[in-house]
Amino acid sequence: MDITSIKLALQDSKLGFVGAGKMAQAIADGLVKQGLISPSDIHASAPSDTNLKLWREKGMNTANCNEKIIRNCKIIFIAVKPQYFHEAISDIKTTDGIANRLFVSVMAGFSTTALEEVLNRLMPSPRVVRVMPNTPLLVGAGCSVFCGGSSAKEDDMLIVQGMLSELGKCIQIKESMMSGAGVISGCGPAFMYLLIESIADGGVKMGVPRDLAQQLAAQTMLGAAEMVLKTGRHPGQLKDEVCSPGGTTIVGVQTLEDRGVRSAMMAAVEAATLKSIDLGKKK
Repeated sequence: MDITSIKLALQDSKLGFVGAGKMAQAIADGLVKQGLISPSDIHASAPSDTNLKLWREKGMNTANCNEKIIRNCKIIFIAVKPQYFHEAISDIKTTDGIANRLFVSVMAGFSTTALEEVLNRLMPSPRVVRVMPNTPLLVGAGCSVFCGGSSAKEDDMLIVQGMLSELGKCIQIKESMMSGAGVISGCGPAFMYLLIESIADGGVKMGVPRDLAQQLAAQTMLGAAEMVLKTGRHPGQLKDEVCSPGGTTIVGVQTLEDRGVRSAMMAAVEAATLKSIDLGKKK
């Protein structure tokens, strides 16, 4: 789906967010920044004004009633924590006139089947797409994975992929992979920030000014990521090419191996994936 079609679809449908936290803000702000939608065509709801004030300051519409979002919009992001989803939907008392809605879930661990079961009380055969995005989409460098529910149409998949592809990379996967893949994309930025901070801290320890150390660490990680993506070569091969015999890099790599950095990262992905699955069970 081309960018013009995405713009027209969003303008016609309006875009709603049930939940107004950081991920919802990142998606909305990213779409506005890329010129895909006007702030006036975005609606968001939350129980309090804590986050909604920021949305209003950007010219977006807000409400404390989730039913208003579902009535005003045809594409609705469900962006509440999974344990609060039932409560959020329970606010909707009247279901007349809210058919033909597309629900896009960004809730960790909440399967499309479970989402459809809850939404069935609002409408028959609800159309659901499950997405795991990440906050770098705010700067056009997002990484999202998605899958469709049993009633999702091809156009539903295309509009979701089209929106998020304009904000970075967006890949359709099997739902059985959503928990693990979603952790890599969704939680991964926090792991990367920790590495950038740690490398910068090392530079400061060795006499490099903080601002310069942080800039070098971040740009170097960006460059390394681009090498993996654009060359298609294995990270281990690219790593080996930097490690000269008896040189500085191989000594640093050995130190990382001695400290268990590789094992720690693998354990972090595993722990976060298991937590995501657990959250999905607490419905």
